[in-house]
Amino acid sequence: MSTSRPDQSSSTSRGSRHSARIVAQTTVDAKLHADFEESGDSFDYSSSVRVTNSVSADLQPRPDKVTTAYLHHIQKGKLIQPFGCLLALDEKTLKVIAYSENAPEMLTMISHAVPSVGEHPVLGIGTDVKTIFTAPSASALQKALGFGEVSLLNPILVHCKTSGKPFYAIVHRVTGSLVIDFEPVKPYEAPMTAAGALQSYKLAAKAITRLQSLPSGSMERLCDTMVQEVFDLTGYDRVMAYKFHEDDHGEVIAEISKSGLEPYLGLHYPATDIPQAARFLFMKNKVRMIVDCCAKNVKVLQDEKLPFDLTLCGSTLRAPHSCHVQYMQNMNSIASLVMAVVVNEGDDEGDNPQSVLPQKRRRLWGLVVCHNTTPRFVPFPLRYACEFLAQVFAIHVNKELELENQIVEKNILRTQTLLCDMLMRDVPLGIVSQNPNIMDLVKCDGAVLLYNNKTWRLGITPSDLQLQDIVSWLSENHMDSTGLSTDSLYDAGYPGALALGDVICGMAAVRITSKDMIFWFRSHTASEIRWGGAKHDPGEKDDGRKMHPRSSFKAFLEVVKTRSFPWKDYEMDAIHSLQLILRNAFKDVEAVDPHTTAISTRLTDLKIEGMQELEAVTSEMVRLIETATVPILAVDVDGLVNGWNTKIADLTGLPVDRAIGKHLLTLVEDSSTDSVKMMLDLALRGQEERNIQFEIKTYGSRTDAGPISLVVNACASKDLNGEVVGVCFVAQDLTAQKIMMDKFTRIEGDYKAIVQNRNPLIPPIFGSDEFGWCSEWNTAMTKLTGWKREEVIDKMLMGEVFGTQMSCCRLKNQEAIVNLGVVLNNAMTGQETEKVPFGFFNRKGKYIECLLCVSKKLDREGAVTGLFCFLQLASIELQQALHVQRLMEQTAVKRLKALAYIKRQIRNPLAGLIFSRKMLEGTELGSEQKQLLHTSAQCQRQLSKVLDDSDLDCIIDGYSDLEMVEFTLHEVLVASISQVMMKSKSKGIRLVQEAVEEIMNDTLYGDSLRLQQVLADFLLISVNFTENGGQIVIAARLTKDQLGESVHLVRLELRITHTGVGIPEALLNQMFGNDGDISEEGISLFISRKLVKLMNGDVQYLKEAGKSTFIISVELAAAHKSGPN
Repeated sequence: MSTSRPDQSSSTSRGSRHSARIVAQTTVDAKLHADFEESGDSFDYSSSVRVTNSVSADLQPRPDKVTTAYLHHIQKGKLIQPFGCLLALDEKTLKVIAYSENAPEMLTMISHAVPSVGEHPVLGIGTDVKTIFTAPSASALQKALGFGEVSLLNPILVHCKTSGKPFYAIVHRVTGSLVIDFEPVKPYEAPMTAAGALQSYKLAAKAITRLQSLPSGSMERLCDTMVQEVFDLTGYDRVMAYKFHEDDHGEVIAEISKSGLEPYLGLHYPATDIPQAARFLFMKNKVRMIVDCCAKNVKVLQDEKLPFDLTLCGSTLRAPHSCHVQYMQNMNSIASLVMAVVVNEGDDEGDNPQSVLPQKRRRLWGLVVCHNTTPRFVPFPLRYACEFLAQVFAIHVNKELELENQIVEKNILRTQTLLCDMLMRDVPLGIVSQNPNIMDLVKCDGAVLLYNNKTWRLGITPSDLQLQDIVSWLSENHMDSTGLSTDSLYDAGYPGALALGDVICGMAAVRITSKDMIFWFRSHTASEIRWGGAKHDPGEKDDGRKMHPRSSFKAFLEVVKTRSFPWKDYEMDAIHSLQLILRNAFKDVEAVDPHTTAISTRLTDLKIEGMQELEAVTSEMVRLIETATVPILAVDVDGLVNGWNTKIADLTGLPVDRAIGKHLLTLVEDSSTDSVKMMLDLALRGQEERNIQFEIKTYGSRTDAGPISLVVNACASKDLNGEVVGVCFVAQDLTAQKIMMDKFTRIEGDYKAIVQNRNPLIPPIFGSDEFGWCSEWNTAMTKLTGWKREEVIDKMLMGEVFGTQMSCCRLKNQEAIVNLGVVLNNAMTGQETEKVPFGFFNRKGKYIECLLCVSKKLDREGAVTGLFCFLQLASIELQQALHVQRLMEQTAVKRLKALAYIKRQIRNPLAGLIFSRKMLEGTELGSEQKQLLHTSAQCQRQLSKVLDDSDLDCIIDGYSDLEMVEFTLHEVLVASISQVMMKSKSKGIRLVQEAVEEIMNDTLYGDSLRLQQVLADFLLISVNFTENGGQIVIAARLTKDQLGESVHLVRLELRITHTGVGIPEALLNQMFGNDGDISEEGISLFISRKLVKLMNGDVQYLKEAGKSTFIISVELAAAHKSGPN
């Protein structure tokens, strides 16, 4: 990667460079995959990697057919591994829309040990998933599928109806559907409850404790501990920690394996070995298991009517791709388990200083990879535990990266100090002739200064001729820039790169003047890489054509033989700072003639130049201090403040002009005076203390916020003679942490005083830690349940304390387990929960009914560390309310039974009426009689339609299906009016129809019966609230918009105007759903309005003097009638 450097920091282009590399690498991955698929046995791995990696990452490749096909193959693969089976369900109906070929056998096969009663369910497209499993399992599954974040409930334990076999159902959502992976529960496993997430964490508790006990400061120790714990937890033959470098190539940085296996520690491999598409999937699914790469994969069959190909990206069963299978087989690895390590992207913190929690982009830092030489299956609960362990590991990796960034910042400060030291000497010659020199500024193998047509060399550098050639190439190709940084002169396009050999590959160059330059050189990457598994004996050779770690390492070395380690952003910033200081300190001296300048004049010039140097250095250092993100202050030998940067001014509210000249001890809190005085005295004697904590006062608008807590490092400032002339304090603001700690201490004291109090007014309280262990059980809970604290503490809350079998407090059924799991998982993930009904049997068998409230327990950083659960027992009022609720439920059940009976009894005479009508249709009838018969038929069809409305929620929620039939407005109006004629005549109400005949007889398309039902309802309501002898006018207006050559979109507006005072406000509120209490008329209007909404319309009600109007608008379709030619 090469970069021509304008006058800006290199960090600004880092994100765009990375995005470009991902796009380029994806195309490279696709080409490699296509080569493998097409070549078969003739595939040459090393050659393909070398060719594909020769593509420059700076080029933005266009998406071609190969890349598109590759990405489609990754996302829409139709194969799964055979250790489980898969079903895809329609999210609304829960019917099967896709299934794996082995699903019928696994889920419906009869077990001879379990007797089967009745017909066996048949599994296929359209099968209702509830028919496959036992009633409790189907209920638990349906309940869980209705939960928003269904993945929180994984795994869901289900039992097949025919065989009784237990399976773990692992559910995830894709667009419009649910994909369920079913993994059989092995005989040696103790099946977990439906909400097993908390229980899964228990498996990783020991490993997590080990990671959290490690001291910070060593990424190597952290990774070694992680692979050891995963090795012990999973039992694989080999466990490795992979790290991805900035150029996306990988490295094995930690490894543990059984004896006899070739070591991979130190192995580097090209970026193509783990494609970008696979890395993207790891960001979505954090754990990936391959049980047996040699096993025959199973095909997934989907409904041919589906308008899209089902994606299996989120499936735990997704089959590996052929290229990866071949790689595993070549390295004698049959099974694998991979965990993603996802960390925060450090450069993406929010820029808003008011933001309390800035959003950070996430990136894939690396992988924890397990290999086995034989097939190996890891149950889902253990994989869930591994995922949680990987998340904890990622948090610690984040901390180590932050620590490394702090070290980097210290290096930057150190390099700035070096700059100052260099410029205090014989500049620019001092930066190469004395120690430290420019090679100490950044890591490099050599450096060159070109100044006044002379050359100064340090370390490994090109020859004079080669150097002049490089200068000429820069002048021709990069004259507009101030320099160039590249990790490969070959990739940057330098013609003489190969002649330089592998000792000089990377280069950073900056211009001081138009002819003066500084160069830093680096050797190729491979020179610093050692892998214990690499064969260095020329007599021992591998087949480099095969995909294998050794060929990957060989291919990697081939790729990087013309490339050095990339230049870090902070290194380039340090180089850039040196360039700016030198350019500001010196002018172009090409025109100076040394023979025409007197010695005295030259000495004067040197003094002036020295002053310019000091000014440049001072301005640069002042800029760095002023813009620092940490508080920095300085004092002289008398303790008077002579430095006060912007950050500490903002924190304290004390501006710079008021701080300068004050004694430091007058600015700190009285409680901190002694410690600050001691630190200051020691620093003035040259003893620099570290990590001293004290509090400093606040002023102005910041006074009310209280003192600022700082942790400070003291740095003694010395003159040229080494005498201390002042002290600089670099601080870190700990105010927020201190406030949180004080609050935590107070809360902890309050918690002990409340929870452990024996006062009978304290409610029953129990709790769990973040792993699901019961951690609290107060006296009131003991009294309520009969179980003592020591009997339940350290037992799993889900399953051991509360459960359906062998539990302390038995719950009624599986649904109660699911409900409790949902509430606990919601709280554990930080969501706010409401009080929910909860019931259990105590030790004496008495059923306790209460309300459960769950609250999360937070540590000082705000992370959830457990749960508090409060029980509110039923008071007399609550018991009465529960009794009323039970009575209402019983009444509702009775009404449902009565409604079912009425619907059943209506169908019998309705069938007789339909039969009589059909008999009449077979006789000779007049036109008027036929019209009456047709109207009767329309009313009968409407009645049948209403009787079939068993699920009103479909209409209310707006996903009921509408029919599309041909009809005229005339027949709909006639049928609707006929249903109110009896009542209107009894009240003497006159019905007037004002629709134009052309509109009435126009052919329309839509759901005529639903429209007829709606009009009849609104007509009946209008008749009911029109006074005797009044009038109802029905008007229609129709507009058309042509959609195509043959179809019109019709907007139909019907107005039903009736005289009188109008419909009561309460009934209108019920129609619009604004009233909780709803009458029979109200529910009728409410449903009718919902039906109108389904037709892309709405209902309005307009009141005027002496009359009121329903305005009903719907959208229909009409055929285009072409006129005469």
